[in-house]
Amino acid sequence: MITTSARLLRLVSLLSTRPSWTCGELAGRLAVTDRTVRRDIARLRDLGYGVESDPGPWGGYRLRAGSRVPPLILDEEEALAVAVGLREAALSGVLGGDQAALSALLKLRQVLPSRIADRLGELDAALVHTPRTGEPPLAQGRLLDLAAACRRGERSRLSYRDRQGTATVRDVDPYRLVSTGRHWYFVARDVARGEWRTFRADRVARIHSTGRPVELADPPDPALLVFHSLARADYPVYVTIRLPLPLDRALELIPPTVGTHRPDGPDATVAEIGGPDADGLARYLLGLGTPLRVLAPDEVRHALLRRTRELLDDNAG
Repeated sequence: MITTSARLLRLVSLLSTRPSWTCGELAGRLAVTDRTVRRDIARLRDLGYGVESDPGPWGGYRLRAGSRVPPLILDEEEALAVAVGLREAALSGVLGGDQAALSALLKLRQVLPSRIADRLGELDAALVHTPRTGEPPLAQGRLLDLAAACRRGERSRLSYRDRQGTATVRDVDPYRLVSTGRHWYFVARDVARGEWRTFRADRVARIHSTGRPVELADPPDPALLVFHSLARADYPVYVTIRLPLPLDRALELIPPTVGTHRPDGPDATVAEIGGPDADGLARYLLGLGTPLRVLAPDEVRHALLRRTRELLDDNAG
């Protein structure tokens, strides 16, 4: 028989995992009677938990959105997941600085059971963080500012510096934030140009609302827009290839962040890929390990043939 305190903590944990529970479901999970569940719910309300209920035999209990929930209850896997997320936030500077994430991580580790703290220590020993040298850090709170702009649904004034360092101020209709794992991108409609654009979050100097509500008509898939924008980056050389693969398999082989794709019938795909030079693109194509045909340009085709002959000569006999 578990103690009342332990049962209350278990009850809070259950209420946090689903939108609603019936009294019978909670009683079954806690191995108590319905009367005990109702009594425990009353105790939680006395402690300040916002627990709402619906009347009738099919009614249920739920935690009120935005209510004060002291204390936060995490199971072992959840605590480890939060610790790992805080560690990544501290190392990557995704929130503009590492102090808040580090402080939260240290507080969490002080109260973690030893078995969980040991697992986190094993993770720390195994992971290696690669510094992102030469890249500007994300300004303190900038990601939160952009997220708030997306949530408000109001036209905003964006101060931005592009890759050449040119500063501009433009009106935009905010939509979404997209993470590629390396950078955060802000997706918005450029009002003056009348087109959807992607903006590197670390290049945003400032954003503030104009107070004008906007309705976004037919917004794009934000992730695809970012992928296509990355694939269309300015490269000295581009190669167009034909793969004997349907579009879905071609996308698995060449991600949309690397190239643009279009189907060429049901069983083939044409892709365009940019690179630093013809030889670099030839190396990439060889690394795909699949049959393909270079449609253009000739310099990449010749570089691919040269590297293929060299590979054959090295392995002849």
